[in-house]
Amino acid sequence: MAEELDEYRDIHSGGHNWIKSRIEKEKESTGIPNLSIGCNKVFGYYIEVSNSHLSKVPEHYIRKQTLVNAERFITPDLKEVESRIFRAVDLIEKLESALFFDLREKVAKRLDGIRNAGRMLAQIDVLSSLSVLASKRGYVRPELLKSPGISISKGRHPVLDVLLPQGECVPNSLELDQTRRILLVTGPNMAGKSTYLRQIALLIVLAQAGSFVPAESMAFSPIDRIFTRIGSVDRITRGQSTFLVEMAEAAALLNSSTPDSLAILDEIGRGTSTYDGLSLAWSMIEYLHDSGTHRPMVLFATHYHELTVLANFLPDVANVNVKVIDNGGKVVFLYNLEEGSTDESYGIHVASMAGVPSKVVRRARKVLSDLEAGRHLMPGGFSEDQMELQLNEPEAEDPLIEELKKIDPDSLTPLRALEILYELRDRIN
Repeated sequence: MAEELDEYRDIHSGGHNWIKSRIEKEKESTGIPNLSIGCNKVFGYYIEVSNSHLSKVPEHYIRKQTLVNAERFITPDLKEVESRIFRAVDLIEKLESALFFDLREKVAKRLDGIRNAGRMLAQIDVLSSLSVLASKRGYVRPELLKSPGISISKGRHPVLDVLLPQGECVPNSLELDQTRRILLVTGPNMAGKSTYLRQIALLIVLAQAGSFVPAESMAFSPIDRIFTRIGSVDRITRGQSTFLVEMAEAAALLNSSTPDSLAILDEIGRGTSTYDGLSLAWSMIEYLHDSGTHRPMVLFATHYHELTVLANFLPDVANVNVKVIDNGGKVVFLYNLEEGSTDESYGIHVASMAGVPSKVVRRARKVLSDLEAGRHLMPGGFSEDQMELQLNEPEAEDPLIEELKKIDPDSLTPLRALEILYELRDRIN
C-alpha cells in the first residue's frame, strides 16, 4: 500500500511538472508570449489567451470560456493529464487514510510498550542531564543516613551556583540530627537567610531525586515531606489574607509533620502585630520541640531576636546567624553562617540602600534610638512639645555638601578641580 501511495504521488507531482513545462512549449509553438495555464473547480485545467493574440490560437485548441479580455481553451492532452492528476489526488487521500487507520490499530495493540519506552527514554533523559550537570559543576554524591538528620559541608545554591560568576556563590554548611533538630537563623536583612533556607530545601530535593549535589559532601536521611512557609501571598478570591494563608500553612506543618519531615519557615508571624507574631512563633517552636509525633527537622529564619533565647532551655534548638561587617555605618554582607545569634537587623541601612530619602532614614534612626531607650512613641511617651520639636528638628547638612559650598569653581584650575573630584569620591567610598 505504501508503494502504491508513492506511485500516485509521483503521478501527481509529475502532472504538475508536465503542466509547468507545457506552458513554455505552448508559448514557443504558438508565438503567444502571454499564454498561461490555470485551473478552477468548474473547468479544471485550461489555457488562457488574451484577445490581442486570438488570431494565433491553433485549430486543435477547444474554446471553453469567453472573458472580457481573454479566451480560455482546453486541449485533449491537457485534459488527459488533468484526469490523471485529479484521480491521483483522490487515490492519495484514500491510501493515506487507510495507512493512518492501519497505523492507529497497530499503535493501539502496542500502547503499553510504547508508554514504557517513553517512560524509559524520559528517565534516561533526566539522568543523563543530571550526570552532565554534576560533571560540569563538580557535584558530589550524597550518602544516606539511617536516623533522621542532614549533614551538608559547604553546600551551594544550585541556581546561584550557575548564575553567578565562578567562585562567587558563597558555600554554607548545615548540621541537623535528633539532638540538634531546630535551627534558628538570624541576621540582617539582605544577608542571605532566605537564600540559605531555599538552598537546603533544593539540595534535599536534588539528592532524594537521585542527583549529585553542589557541595563538598552531603549525608541525609530520606525526607517524607518538605513543609514551607516562604514569601507573602494572599488568596483574594477566597477572602484569605496574607496572615491567614501563613497560618494555614503553619497549621499543615503542625498537624501533619513527622520525624522524617523537613520544615522551612521564613519569617513566620510577621503578618500581624509584633507581640502576636512573636508569641505565635515562640509557641510553634515549643510545640515542634516537645511533640512526640510532630517532630520534623526545622530551619526557622526570623527577625524576632527574642526567640534565640529558646536555645538556652530547649535542648534540640540551636542558633546560627549570617555574618556581616559593620565598618562605621558601612555594612558589608558576607553571606556566610556562623554559630550563635545576632540582635541586629540593619533594616534602616537596607532602606537607605533602596533609595529611601535621607531625611526619612535619619528620622528612623532617631525613633529607633528612642524606642530602644524605652522612650516609646505612644501616648504619654512624649509630650506634644517634645514631639513637635523632634518632628521639626532642623536637618543636619551632609559634610560633603558643606565642603562643596566652600569651593569657588571660578578660581579652580582644571587640574585642581579634578583632584577635588577624586578626593570627594574617595570620601564617599
